[in-house]
Amino acid sequence: MIADPPLKGIRVLSVEQYGAGPWASMYLSDMGAEVIKIEAPGAGDSSRTSGPHFLGAQDSHFFQTFNMGKRSLTLDLRQEEGREVFRELAGGADAVLNNLRGDQPAKLGLTYAALSTLNPALVCVHLSGYGRSGERATWPAYDYLMQAEAGFLSLTGEPEGPPTRMGLSVVDYLTGITTAFALTAALLGAARSGKGRDVDVTLYDVAMHQLTYPATWYLNAGDVTRRRPRSGHPSVVPTEVFTTADGHIFVMCVLPKFWTAFCAGLDLPDLPAEPRFATPEARLANREALVAILDPVLRAHPTAHWMARLAGKVPVAPVLTLPEALDNPYLHATGGIQEFDHPAQPGFRTVASPIRLDGQRAAAHPAPALGADTDAVLHEAGFDAAAIAALRAKGVI
Repeated sequence: MIADPPLKGIRVLSVEQYGAGPWASMYLSDMGAEVIKIEAPGAGDSSRTSGPHFLGAQDSHFFQTFNMGKRSLTLDLRQEEGREVFRELAGGADAVLNNLRGDQPAKLGLTYAALSTLNPALVCVHLSGYGRSGERATWPAYDYLMQAEAGFLSLTGEPEGPPTRMGLSVVDYLTGITTAFALTAALLGAARSGKGRDVDVTLYDVAMHQLTYPATWYLNAGDVTRRRPRSGHPSVVPTEVFTTADGHIFVMCVLPKFWTAFCAGLDLPDLPAEPRFATPEARLANREALVAILDPVLRAHPTAHWMARLAGKVPVAPVLTLPEALDNPYLHATGGIQEFDHPAQPGFRTVASPIRLDGQRAAAHPAPALGADTDAVLHEAGFDAAAIAALRAKGVI
């Protein structure tokens, strides 16, 4: 247990579902914030029913992945009475987060303009596909669509292959992390000034922002970055995948010292002095000749042999499958896997938070059952048992 995590005492109301929004709020929860997940009565977050692996009714492995450590309150924001309840809760919150379609926050009263009279310091954060204004505000959006339109598919895979998406929903996750940072920064500003604000983050903007230096090269020099063989770097050679006797290894000779050490490890100490390979520019121009020399050497021994010779001297990594990555002894030795007891599956395992506070990772706790905290949260906000029963009878909660 981490003593006094940095967001302890911060309350976040999150109208969220599925991926990017829940990913953002789970980072906040890991840092000690109380995250109250607002879910539709009856159905809840759609990811509760995302297969193929379930944990009883209205719970799944997918849902647990994005919602650990939160509280769940069912509330129908489509009803005026539900919005009134939300306003009461917002008066005692520090932030309101949503990942709804861009046209929805204003309709549901989730903006700073709608809530600031109750709480001037409230931070209202909107994670959407394309923003809350403009011609795409009403468009649904998903990670893979962003990868397609932002050019990611054109940069991924072998040069002769079809457009290829990344294997994970990286835009969702990067947008979630960006949103968690933006919300935390806005909270700091509100604490200093006493005034909150609206904060907007979009999947599209984040995807485009991740184009980084290839975007700079194109915008300023007209240089179009293209796929390189073996997932290679666009300008640094050798920085790519090589085949070994039993698998593959990724080598990154991004600095001259690493290139020299790599050649020494391969028992090719004279190679760096050859004019064709003496400089980064020469190695890029003569890549095919270089890999023709390196390939048979690396294929002669298994990956473990090369890791033993090169690791710690040259930036190298084995190319692992998903099971190999998760079963990696190094991951387990560093506390990268945590367990918690889920009611349907004791010893449920998950990848641990990547953030360490005072050397410790945040402890993993199960995601909540649908509406598990509804009565408690409302009671804390001043609703008595009769009022809660009346809201439930009307289908508001």
